Amino acid sequence: MGDAFDVVVVGAGMAGLVAARALRQRGLKVCVVEARERVGGRVLSVKTADGGVAELGAEFVHGRAPELWTLIEEAGLRTVEREGPMLREDSPGGLAVDDGESEAMFEPLETLKTYAGEDMPFAEWAKTTAMEPWELAMATSYVEGFNAADARVIGVKGLGAQQAAEDASEGDRSWHVVGGYQQLAEYLAAEVKALGGEVRLRHEVTAVRWREGEVVVESSQGAVCVKLRAAKCVVTLPLSVLQRVNAGGVTMEPEPAAIAEAKRMAMGEAVRFTLVFREPWWQHTADENGLEEGTLAKMNFVFTPQRMPPVWWTSHAEENELPRLTGWVGGPRSETLREKSAGELGMIGCAALAEAFGVELGAVQAALLACYVHDWSGDAFSAGAYSYVPAGAMDVPAAMAWSERGTLYFAGEHTDVTGHWGTVHAAIRSGLRVAEQAMGESSAGR
Repeated sequence: MGDAFDVVVVGAGMAGLVAARALRQRGLKVCVVEARERVGGRVLSVKTADGGVAELGAEFVHGRAPELWTLIEEAGLRTVEREGPMLREDSPGGLAVDDGESEAMFEPLETLKTYAGEDMPFAEWAKTTAMEPWELAMATSYVEGFNAADARVIGVKGLGAQQAAEDASEGDRSWHVVGGYQQLAEYLAAEVKALGGEVRLRHEVTAVRWREGEVVVESSQGAVCVKLRAAKCVVTLPLSVLQRVNAGGVTMEPEPAAIAEAKRMAMGEAVRFTLVFREPWWQHTADENGLEEGTLAKMNFVFTPQRMPPVWWTSHAEENELPRLTGWVGGPRSETLREKSAGELGMIGCAALAEAFGVELGAVQAALLACYVHDWSGDAFSAGAYSYVPAGAMDVPAAMAWSERGTLYFAGEHTDVTGHWGTVHAAIRSGLRVAEQAMGESSAGR
């Protein structure tokens, strides 16, 4: 069986949905094909037993990126800014309010905004600085944790560009989407359909065969092979999936130049899981930790650098939603937790929290109701968390943003050219960019 379209969009993540909507608004016949049984890609909001939501993928609205905020407002979604004290465990079982100590982890990144030297891995560059061991440890923890990166790989030029981009967009502020981030993806998918476009789920793309002005996208739906024909194709596969093209993954014939570029980028690794509790037991430990009354009821993040996971944050619970804490570890340290089950992560999390807050393990375990997690590294359709730029690869995103003979186009957070790699707004921005390219080109590009 086969169908003909003006544009086939591969992937129903944020980039693909934004591109599809923009193209359909211009009158093009569009079909989105998605391997999963849902839209959203690495945005995944799941309902918890208490009727609340646990974010298992992208969670925060970072800064004030206009493309993202325009969509949030258009979709009528409500947001809550994340505020409140940050806590740090400076000694075993000793929590204190972070009154600026953590700013030390950002100072090296501030200097990188104007760095004009040779691009090199952060770990190598750090050896050339006068950072004290404790400063280096904090900075490395941040670089690896926030970027889900390996400090021995991620480049200082990319880090500098990222820091400058964040500073320009109020990146130090963040918001939570009430009811779940996935609502935005579902809104966009509904928009595509309402405009007359198609969104086909459970269609795993196996091959993209193309020549100038003509594309055949082959996908499998169970035992059925489906062929879609189009004049153009927008590919929004995650970076790690692109890196496996013609190497056991999707077949692309002929192989686009963008695939070689993709292999110069890096896919980050991270583990995050959310623990739902019967009660906010941590709020009753202020005396034990020498904290002012009410501090723990308002806490935002908790940093426990010597534990696994080293970062926790609270949710902004809705009425009737049970309290929850989310644990996060990014970069090489996540390896030890990557293949753990939800049950195992629940016990690991309880043990770490009990020690950090100085309470009995049994009390924390008794309060635990459930643990929610998604293995993004083990998920064949993502194979990792999000991208980062290795040393020497600053030219890659722009190179991937070129079209292949006005026929193939690539979008996704890894193609962002503004320094916001790894974010939802980067994916959205790339979707808008690729739609403009596809509308304005005939046989341009490489």
